[in-house]
Amino acid sequence: MSEPSPATTSGRSRRRSKADRLPVWRMGLTGGLVGILCCVGPTVLALLGLVSAGTAFAWATNLYDNYAWWFRLGGLAVLAGLVWWSLRQRNQCSVAGVRRRRWRLLAVLAVAVGTYVALYALTTWLGTFA
Repeated sequence: MSEPSPATTSGRSRRRSKADRLPVWRMGLTGGLVGILCCVGPTVLALLGLVSAGTAFAWATNLYDNYAWWFRLGGLAVLAGLVWWSLRQRNQCSVAGVRRRRWRLLAVLAVAVGTYVALYALTTWLGTFA
């Protein structure tokens, strides 16, 4: 039997480390989108032509004024669930696993907050045309 070549070994470790990484962008975008669905949902319906811009504006205003914190908490719950699921798939669902991935977890949170802020700005800007 021969030993594996260095090129083969480094290729395996590179694949393993890439598979070991958290999907920061997908988790962050999903959490941020769920958090702002109160405004994005009616906006998408208006852009698709299913409802008028005035109706979408009224729905978004009502949802944001009365239920914004429910949507934000839902986005946070989705984000926490995705992080838990991702860590569990990698057998890293422990304090040590969280410590080792803390910078990537902070990146997930930053992407989620950035998505929320960007979509809030977009929907607010589109609301000026209603």
